[in-house]
Amino acid sequence: MNPLLERITIDPNICFGKPTIRGTRIWVSLILDFLANGMAVEEILAEYPHLELNDILAAIAYGAEMSRERYVDIPMVTA
Repeated sequence: MNPLLERITIDPNICFGKPTIRGTRIWVSLILDFLANGMAVEEILAEYPHLELNDILAAIAYGAEMSRERYVDIPMVTA
């Protein structure tokens, strides 16, 4: 498994269980939408200063894994 994927969390109590960047409520799909619409990585990091480059790369890695039609095993956070 790509170590970047450790930056992605899925918690049913946060953002309806959507994959998010660890420690945030920022959806992986939001990051991917920004990139798909032409937003530069530097612009995303400026808008969300608490994110790191590896968070953006993790979102891309997650999208790549999902496009392979494979299940990506991200451990669920339990209370």
